[in-house]
Amino acid sequence: MTIRALIVDDERPARDELAYLLSAYPDVEAAEAASASEALRKLAEERFDLVFQDIQMPGHDGFHVQREAQAQAQPGEAGPLFVFVTAFDEHAIRAFEENALDYLLKPVVPARLARCLDRVRGRLATDGTRPLQNAMATLLGALGHSKPVERLAIEQGGRISLIPTRDVVMIEAEEKRIVAVTDEGRLPCHNMNTLARAEERLAGLPFFRVNRAVLVNLERIAEFSPWINGKYHLVMNDPDRTEVTVSRNRARDFRARLGV
Repeated sequence: MTIRALIVDDERPARDELAYLLSAYPDVEAAEAASASEALRKLAEERFDLVFQDIQMPGHDGFHVQREAQAQAQPGEAGPLFVFVTAFDEHAIRAFEENALDYLLKPVVPARLARCLDRVRGRLATDGTRPLQNAMATLLGALGHSKPVERLAIEQGGRISLIPTRDVVMIEAEEKRIVAVTDEGRLPCHNMNTLARAEERLAGLPFFRVNRAVLVNLERIAEFSPWINGKYHLVMNDPDRTEVTVSRNRARDFRARLGV
């Protein structure tokens, strides 16, 4: 299993040093962010298993990043594990109160990092029941216990309407609601408050989750092209030619779904 890690620190030398130490572990793949806002953007676009988080940074601190990351995780989804990395030991108690997995002092000692990664692997192995649950859901569907809907309930003009799923360009998490993007505009989905719920309802239909916030209708993609850092850039065939990013950790499955 590859551990996708995000290193968050406003100091470039600190990021470089930790990235160098992590390069000794073949099962760890690291990306970097230089600020709280950049970290939250990357966490929204891509799936990370682990965040090495500095605490004191200009603007928002590391605890803010952890809280926001937990808030943007869909119900039923496990968010990334957090390990705080700082030069100040007085934050240790608060770090564990905030449910951090571990706390490393700068400069990071290689032996201490190794023990931390052992804890990470153990926690991820414990949380590894979700793929089995997803497989069971797929099996039940194949046995006829659930049937994919080919119409979607949306709220329009104070009423609940049913529209064919083929008319849905994409489904997007927008603050505290889920919206369907159609040729006629953005329509709130009825009785569907998480993207995970939308993914479950549309299982078996040509919808694919390209990142944390968006499900696209594969049949409504007009064109796509490789983009930076192993991602893909999509252009949908709606009147606005909506552009969407396929996160790097979803790129392989995306190609497989398209058969390319």
